[in-house]
Amino acid sequence: MTYEVRPLGPEDHQLAWDLGSLAFGYHGQAKPEGWNPDSPGRRSLGVFDPAGQLVAKAVDREQSQWFGGRRVPASGVAGVAATAELRGRGLGRLVLTRLLQGARERGAVISTLFDTTPAPYRALGWEEVGALVYHAVPTRVLAEIRLDPKTALRPATVADISAVHEIYREVARAGTGMMERSGPAFGATPTELLADYHGFTVAVDDTGAVVGYARWNRGPGYDATGKLTVDDLIGLTPEATRTLLAMLGGWASVAPTTLIRLVAADPVWSLLARGDARPESAQPWMLRVVDAPGAVAARGWPRHLTAEVDLELTDDVCPWHQGRHRLVLSGGDARLEPGGAGTVRLTPRGLASWYAGAATPEQLRRSGFLTGGDAGTDEALRAATAGPAPTLHDYF
Repeated sequence: MTYEVRPLGPEDHQLAWDLGSLAFGYHGQAKPEGWNPDSPGRRSLGVFDPAGQLVAKAVDREQSQWFGGRRVPASGVAGVAATAELRGRGLGRLVLTRLLQGARERGAVISTLFDTTPAPYRALGWEEVGALVYHAVPTRVLAEIRLDPKTALRPATVADISAVHEIYREVARAGTGMMERSGPAFGATPTELLADYHGFTVAVDDTGAVVGYARWNRGPGYDATGKLTVDDLIGLTPEATRTLLAMLGGWASVAPTTLIRLVAADPVWSLLARGDARPESAQPWMLRVVDAPGAVAARGWPRHLTAEVDLELTDDVCPWHQGRHRLVLSGGDARLEPGGAGTVRLTPRGLASWYAGAATPEQLRRSGFLTGGDAGTDEALRAATAGPAPTLHDYF
């Protein structure tokens, strides 16, 4: 059977809603008025059978993520769905291959997604590199944290949002993989952002500067089931972090559990015992390199590392960067030059894991994602992407 792959138009909106709502379990809801799968920053592709029925779809989100202190243009893949009767027939591969081609044409050099199951995406070159994790903490533990008397807390106002964005960006810039919260896919106004949460609290130091914030929601009930859910808690100073946590502790009598997004090296851990926090939910995310030379040029690299490694990339889904390249690193920049001896061979999943700093060359070799090379090339590749573990604080 011959299928047509094309961008979705206004006449396809109801079909896209019906397919996505059934696949993701919100089919009992009516399509909201004005709902548009191609809102700013989103490009939706559909697969149509000869009768004109939509049988698969996927969305390319225009976004960027921080690697090595620089923003890397990315395609965030979302809304991937196929009709139940045609799953396993290659429709996902068809639409995602076309999506990657279009994403590269518009300038994306990597692609990320949250996977419900990794197998079909691994077959196309994505690999799991991290997870968005909520930890459950007894609120009484937070109540034991002493606030800083010189740090004041107050509800955020519209005027605070620019400072909040800069606080987040400072942390994201120093991390690996965190989203840049600007651009068409992040179009919420400050008023809309504040309205999304029951509480949006800022921490202010004794000079009047905003030095931290927390975004949180209060769940229903005031018995043992009561919960707070904290999407962000970021302090630029230890005093801000401590005081924001102490505020959450004030809910202990009516919300015994606090769910909070935390990464492995979050400063919040310096105020908690690891045994007091357990993972409540973990949503793995995957990365794929879409344009290897562009991805290497876009991210930051260790400033004091000077090295060259000959690579051979295999990739039948993104064949434009297959072949031999020389990786040249110097002064915080890097480039992939055509040619070289192909000493180290990387599969697409190996390239993704290495680029994100999610695995060392030794680990990739044991997984079968890297072959060739020696202790010298391993050391150079390991040093090149060493740093904070890949993490995301935004679900899409």
